[in-house]
Amino acid sequence: MTKINENDKDIKNEKNKIKLYGFNNLTKSLSFNIYDICYTKTEEDRKKYIEYIDEQYNAERLTKILSDVTEMIGASVLNIAKQDYDPQGASVTLLISEEEIPLYVVDPSCNRGILTPMRENIVGHLDKSHVTVHTYPESHPQNDISTFRVDIDVATCGTISPLKALNYLIGSFDSDIITIDYKVRGFTRDMDGKKHFIDHEINSIQDYIAKETIDRYTLIDMNIYQSSIFHTKMKINDFDLENYLFEIKEEDLTRDEKCDIIQKLEKEMAEIFYGMDISNQ
Repeated sequence: MTKINENDKDIKNEKNKIKLYGFNNLTKSLSFNIYDICYTKTEEDRKKYIEYIDEQYNAERLTKILSDVTEMIGASVLNIAKQDYDPQGASVTLLISEEEIPLYVVDPSCNRGILTPMRENIVGHLDKSHVTVHTYPESHPQNDISTFRVDIDVATCGTISPLKALNYLIGSFDSDIITIDYKVRGFTRDMDGKKHFIDHEINSIQDYIAKETIDRYTLIDMNIYQSSIFHTKMKINDFDLENYLFEIKEEDLTRDEKCDIIQKLEKEMAEIFYGMDISNQ
Protein backbone atom coordinates (compact mmCIF):
# COMPACT_ATOMS: atom_id res chain seq x y z
CA MET A 1 0.00 0.00 0.00
CA THR A 2 1.42 3.41 -0.97
CA LYS A 3 1.60 5.74 1.99
CA ILE A 4 0.89 9.44 1.65
CA ASN A 5 3.33 11.88 3.20
CA GLU A 6 1.57 13.80 5.99
CA ASN A 7 2.86 17.19 4.76
CA ASP A 8 1.70 16.45 1.20
CA LYS A 9 -1.65 15.37 2.61
CA ASP A 10 -2.03 18.62 4.57
CA ILE A 11 -1.13 20.71 1.49
CA LYS A 12 -3.58 18.78 -0.67
CA ASN A 13 -6.36 19.15 1.90
CA GLU A 14 -5.69 22.89 2.18
CA LYS A 15 -5.99 23.33 -1.60
CA ASN A 16 -9.22 21.33 -1.70
CA LYS A 17 -10.67 22.95 1.41
CA ILE A 18 -14.39 23.50 1.10
CA LYS A 19 -15.69 27.03 1.66
CA LEU A 20 -18.42 26.55 4.22
CA TYR A 21 -21.58 28.33 5.13
CA GLY A 22 -21.17 28.57 8.89
CA PHE A 23 -19.32 26.20 11.19
CA ASN A 24 -17.93 22.80 10.18
CA ASN A 25 -20.06 20.66 12.48
CA LEU A 26 -18.95 17.25 11.27
CA THR A 27 -18.18 15.00 14.24
CA LYS A 28 -15.15 12.73 13.78
CA SER A 29 -14.77 9.93 16.31
CA LEU A 30 -11.76 7.64 16.71
CA SER A 31 -12.10 4.72 19.12
CA PHE A 32 -9.36 2.28 20.19
CA ASN A 33 -9.32 -1.02 22.03
CA ILE A 34 -5.71 -1.96 22.77
CA TYR A 35 -4.82 -5.32 24.36
CA ASP A 36 -1.60 -6.44 26.02
CA ILE A 37 -1.37 -10.20 26.69
CA CYS A 38 0.87 -11.82 29.33
CA TYR A 39 1.48 -15.28 30.83
CA THR A 40 1.21 -15.22 34.63
CA LYS A 41 1.87 -18.65 36.10
CA THR A 42 0.62 -18.22 39.67
CA GLU A 43 -2.04 -16.26 41.51
CA GLU A 44 0.77 -14.19 43.03
CA ASP A 45 2.14 -13.45 39.54
CA ARG A 46 -1.30 -12.33 38.38
CA LYS A 47 -1.57 -9.99 41.33
CA LYS A 48 1.89 -8.55 40.65
CA TYR A 49 1.06 -8.13 36.96
CA ILE A 50 -2.02 -6.07 37.76
CA GLU A 51 0.00 -3.98 40.21
CA TYR A 52 2.66 -3.46 37.52
CA ILE A 53 0.08 -2.38 34.94
CA ASP A 54 -1.57 -0.05 37.44
CA GLU A 55 1.79 1.56 38.11
CA GLN A 56 2.80 1.83 34.45
CA TYR A 57 -0.53 3.18 33.23
CA ASN A 58 -1.80 5.23 36.14
CA ALA A 59 -4.03 8.28 35.72
CA GLU A 60 -1.06 10.65 35.72
CA ARG A 61 0.67 8.94 32.78
CA LEU A 62 -2.60 8.57 30.88
CA THR A 63 -3.27 12.28 31.38
CA LYS A 64 0.12 13.03 29.79
CA ILE A 65 -0.71 10.80 26.80
CA LEU A 66 -4.10 12.45 26.24
CA SER A 67 -2.60 15.92 26.67
CA ASP A 68 -0.07 15.04 23.95
CA VAL A 69 -2.92 13.85 21.73
CA THR A 70 -4.76 17.13 22.26
CA GLU A 71 -1.67 19.10 21.23
CA MET A 72 -1.09 16.88 18.17
CA ILE A 73 -4.56 17.41 16.75
CA GLY A 74 -4.29 21.17 17.31
CA ALA A 75 -6.82 21.51 20.13
CA SER A 76 -6.77 23.25 23.52
CA VAL A 77 -7.68 21.73 26.88
CA LEU A 78 -10.64 23.21 28.72
CA ASN A 79 -10.94 20.71 31.53
CA ILE A 80 -9.33 17.49 32.77
CA ALA A 81 -10.77 14.81 35.04
CA LYS A 82 -8.80 11.74 36.14
CA GLN A 83 -9.17 8.92 38.62
CA ASP A 84 -7.19 5.88 39.77
CA TYR A 85 -9.48 3.08 40.95
CA ASP A 86 -9.28 0.50 43.74
CA PRO A 87 -8.40 -2.32 43.28
CA GLN A 88 -7.18 -1.49 39.76
CA GLY A 89 -7.77 0.61 36.65
CA ALA A 90 -7.79 4.29 35.80
CA SER A 91 -9.87 6.77 33.78
CA VAL A 92 -9.06 10.16 32.30
CA THR A 93 -11.35 12.54 30.39
CA LEU A 94 -10.35 15.76 28.62
CA LEU A 95 -12.76 18.38 27.31
CA ILE A 96 -11.01 20.21 24.47
CA SER A 97 -11.65 23.07 22.04
CA GLU A 98 -10.60 23.50 18.42
CA GLU A 99 -9.10 26.90 19.26
CA GLU A 100 -7.91 28.45 22.48
CA ILE A 101 -10.81 30.14 24.27
CA PRO A 102 -10.38 33.46 26.13
CA LEU A 103 -10.27 32.98 29.88
CA TYR A 104 -13.36 35.11 30.52
CA VAL A 105 -15.44 32.78 28.31
CA VAL A 106 -14.34 29.55 30.02
CA ASP A 107 -16.80 28.14 32.58
CA PRO A 108 -15.43 28.68 36.12
CA SER A 109 -15.78 24.96 36.85
CA CYS A 110 -13.16 24.11 34.19
CA ASN A 111 -9.53 23.75 35.30
CA ARG A 112 -8.01 24.31 31.80
CA GLY A 113 -5.65 21.39 32.45
CA ILE A 114 -4.06 23.05 35.48
CA LEU A 115 -4.09 20.30 38.10
CA THR A 116 -3.47 20.99 41.77
CA PRO A 117 -2.22 18.40 44.30
CA MET A 118 -5.33 18.85 46.42
CA ARG A 119 -7.61 17.38 43.74
CA GLU A 120 -8.29 13.66 44.14
CA ASN A 121 -9.93 13.26 40.74
CA ILE A 122 -9.64 15.14 37.48
CA VAL A 123 -11.74 15.34 34.32
CA GLY A 124 -10.77 17.00 31.03
CA HIS A 125 -13.12 18.62 28.51
CA LEU A 126 -12.89 20.49 25.18
CA ASP A 127 -15.55 22.92 23.97
CA LYS A 128 -16.28 20.98 20.78
CA SER A 129 -14.52 17.74 21.55
CA HIS A 130 -13.39 15.26 24.14
CA VAL A 131 -10.69 12.67 24.73
CA THR A 132 -11.15 9.78 27.16
CA VAL A 133 -9.22 6.71 28.29
CA HIS A 134 -10.17 3.79 30.55
CA THR A 135 -8.01 0.82 31.56
CA TYR A 136 -9.16 -2.72 32.34
CA PRO A 137 -6.58 -5.19 33.76
CA GLU A 138 -7.98 -8.72 34.11
CA SER A 139 -6.91 -12.37 34.22
CA HIS A 140 -8.26 -15.71 33.00
CA PRO A 141 -9.44 -17.93 35.89
CA GLN A 142 -8.06 -21.15 34.34
CA ASN A 143 -5.33 -20.75 31.72
CA ASP A 144 -2.81 -18.43 33.47
CA ILE A 145 -3.29 -15.62 30.94
CA SER A 146 -3.61 -11.99 32.03
CA THR A 147 -4.90 -9.28 29.73
CA PHE A 148 -4.64 -5.51 29.95
CA ARG A 149 -7.15 -3.53 27.86
CA VAL A 150 -7.10 0.19 27.17
CA ASP A 151 -10.13 1.95 25.67
CA ILE A 152 -9.46 5.35 24.10
CA ASP A 153 -11.97 7.68 22.45
CA VAL A 154 -11.09 10.89 20.61
CA ALA A 155 -14.09 12.87 19.33
CA THR A 156 -13.71 16.18 17.51
CA CYS A 157 -15.80 18.73 15.66
CA GLY A 158 -14.60 21.32 13.18
CA THR A 159 -11.43 21.01 11.13
CA ILE A 160 -9.25 19.22 13.70
CA SER A 161 -8.89 15.47 13.11
CA PRO A 162 -8.24 12.66 15.62
CA LEU A 163 -6.47 10.71 12.87
CA LYS A 164 -3.39 12.89 13.38
CA ALA A 165 -2.78 11.15 16.73
CA LEU A 166 -3.27 7.61 15.40
CA ASN A 167 0.38 6.51 15.24
CA TYR A 168 1.26 8.18 18.55
CA LEU A 169 -1.52 6.29 20.34
CA ILE A 170 -0.50 2.95 18.84
CA GLY A 171 3.10 3.55 19.92
CA SER A 172 2.17 4.64 23.46
CA PHE A 173 1.13 1.13 24.54
CA ASP A 174 2.46 -2.43 24.26
CA SER A 175 -0.13 -3.45 21.70
CA ASP A 176 -0.65 -7.12 20.80
CA ILE A 177 -4.21 -6.68 19.53
CA ILE A 178 -5.71 -3.37 18.37
CA THR A 179 -9.23 -2.66 17.16
CA ILE A 180 -9.90 0.80 15.74
CA ASP A 181 -13.18 2.43 14.78
CA TYR A 182 -13.42 5.72 12.93
CA LYS A 183 -16.75 7.41 12.18
CA VAL A 184 -17.81 10.73 10.68
CA ARG A 185 -21.25 11.94 11.74
CA GLY A 186 -23.54 14.77 10.72
CA PHE A 187 -23.03 17.08 7.75
CA THR A 188 -21.80 20.56 6.97
CA ARG A 189 -22.89 22.94 4.18
CA ASP A 190 -20.87 24.80 1.57
CA MET A 191 -21.64 28.32 0.36
CA ASP A 192 -24.19 26.97 -2.13
CA GLY A 193 -26.05 25.07 0.59
CA LYS A 194 -24.85 21.64 -0.58
CA LYS A 195 -24.46 19.10 2.22
CA HIS A 196 -21.06 17.48 2.78
CA PHE A 197 -21.05 14.35 4.90
CA ILE A 198 -17.25 14.06 5.01
CA ASP A 199 -14.54 16.67 4.43
CA HIS A 200 -11.45 14.50 3.78
CA GLU A 201 -10.37 11.53 1.70
CA ILE A 202 -10.20 8.12 3.38
CA ASN A 203 -10.46 4.58 2.02
CA SER A 204 -9.27 2.82 5.16
CA ILE A 205 -7.89 3.61 8.59
CA GLN A 206 -4.74 1.94 7.27
CA ASP A 207 -4.21 5.03 5.08
CA TYR A 208 -3.16 6.85 8.26
CA ILE A 209 -1.07 4.11 9.92
CA ALA A 210 2.71 4.23 9.49
CA LYS A 211 4.13 1.60 7.13
CA GLU A 212 6.54 0.24 9.74
CA THR A 213 3.55 -0.42 12.00
CA ILE A 214 1.53 -2.10 9.25
CA ASP A 215 4.49 -4.38 8.52
CA ARG A 216 4.43 -5.63 12.13
CA TYR A 217 0.74 -6.59 12.18
CA THR A 218 -1.89 -8.69 10.43
CA LEU A 219 -4.74 -6.32 9.57
CA ILE A 220 -8.40 -6.83 8.64
CA ASP A 221 -10.73 -4.06 7.41
CA MET A 222 -14.52 -3.82 7.58
CA ASN A 223 -15.76 -0.53 6.10
CA ILE A 224 -19.17 0.95 5.26
CA TYR A 225 -18.19 3.77 2.92
CA GLN A 226 -21.67 5.19 2.31
CA SER A 227 -22.04 5.70 6.07
CA SER A 228 -18.45 6.91 6.67
CA ILE A 229 -17.78 4.03 9.06
CA PHE A 230 -14.32 2.46 9.10
CA HIS A 231 -13.11 -0.48 11.19
CA THR A 232 -9.64 -2.06 11.36
CA LYS A 233 -8.38 -4.97 13.46
CA MET A 234 -4.66 -5.55 14.06
CA LYS A 235 -2.78 -8.57 15.49
CA ILE A 236 0.96 -8.57 16.13
CA ASN A 237 2.99 -10.85 13.83
CA ASP A 238 6.30 -11.26 15.67
CA PHE A 239 5.95 -13.64 18.60
CA ASP A 240 8.91 -13.63 21.02
CA LEU A 241 7.90 -15.73 24.02
CA GLU A 242 10.24 -13.84 26.34
CA ASN A 243 8.11 -10.70 25.84
CA TYR A 244 5.03 -12.48 27.21
CA LEU A 245 6.45 -14.01 30.37
CA PHE A 246 5.99 -12.35 33.75
CA GLU A 247 8.28 -13.17 36.70
CA ILE A 248 9.75 -16.20 34.85
CA LYS A 249 12.39 -16.65 32.14
CA GLU A 250 12.14 -18.66 28.95
CA GLU A 251 15.41 -20.48 29.73
CA ASP A 252 13.85 -21.94 32.88
CA LEU A 253 11.02 -23.62 30.96
CA THR A 254 10.98 -27.08 29.41
CA ARG A 255 10.13 -27.52 25.75
CA ASP A 256 6.68 -28.85 26.60
CA GLU A 257 6.03 -25.91 28.93
CA LYS A 258 7.01 -23.45 26.20
CA CYS A 259 4.69 -25.12 23.70
CA ASP A 260 1.81 -25.11 26.19
CA ILE A 261 2.30 -21.41 27.03
CA ILE A 262 2.59 -20.39 23.37
CA GLN A 263 -0.61 -22.31 22.59
CA LYS A 264 -2.47 -20.50 25.38
CA LEU A 265 -1.16 -17.07 24.33
CA GLU A 266 -1.97 -17.60 20.64
CA LYS A 267 -5.46 -18.84 21.51
CA GLU A 268 -6.13 -15.75 23.64
CA MET A 269 -4.93 -13.44 20.85
CA ALA A 270 -6.97 -15.26 18.20
CA GLU A 271 -10.15 -15.08 20.30
CA ILE A 272 -9.75 -11.34 20.85
CA PHE A 273 -8.80 -10.69 17.21
CA TYR A 274 -11.73 -12.62 15.74
CA GLY A 275 -14.16 -11.75 18.53
CA MET A 276 -15.19 -15.29 19.45
CA ASP A 277 -14.38 -18.13 21.85
CA ILE A 278 -12.37 -20.93 20.28
CA SER A 279 -12.97 -24.47 21.47
CA ASN A 280 -10.00 -26.52 22.73
CA GLN A 281 -11.37 -29.59 20.96
